[in-house]
Amino acid sequence: MMKRLQMIRILKSTVLVTLVLGLMSFGFAHKFYVSVTNIQYSEKNNSLQITSRIFIDDLEAVLQERYGVTSNLATNRESTIAETYIEKYFRAKFVLELDGEKVDYQFLGKAYDNDVIICYLELSDVKLDDLNSVAFQNEILTDLFDEQQNIVHFKWNGKKKSFVLFKENNKGMLNL
Repeated sequence: MMKRLQMIRILKSTVLVTLVLGLMSFGFAHKFYVSVTNIQYSEKNNSLQITSRIFIDDLEAVLQERYGVTSNLATNRESTIAETYIEKYFRAKFVLELDGEKVDYQFLGKAYDNDVIICYLELSDVKLDDLNSVAFQNEILTDLFDEQQNIVHFKWNGKKKSFVLFKENNKGMLNL
């Protein structure tokens, strides 16, 4: 009788552990929402050169949700207005400030790399030695995905500083 009770307890424990591990695995299967933006100072061109990498399906979802645009990015059916709305979205969700003043950057274009869109931006006529601070606000996709994280790498004069921004903390600042 005692041996039978031990066997039942072991069996119950095994089933419980298996069930808990099974349920936990569903949590790890969830998609990770992230973008990576590199801001690099070019001494040669006196400019901030910016590349932002975003998953295509996530950007398509936000363009559909926010503007009602079916973009079909990276396909032969890509909407002719897609780039206009991508730029509009960036201007609303990605802001640069030099010494506390908002500055306007150029949206140079986009390219595709597998399931990622790379957006190219540039801020010309920047003399980094004359500045005290560079700040940025990156809210890309945080209006659609609560879990969204936007990683920003800032490189200048052989130095690098990285920031992980998210919905509740979407600003980074670098004192020069």
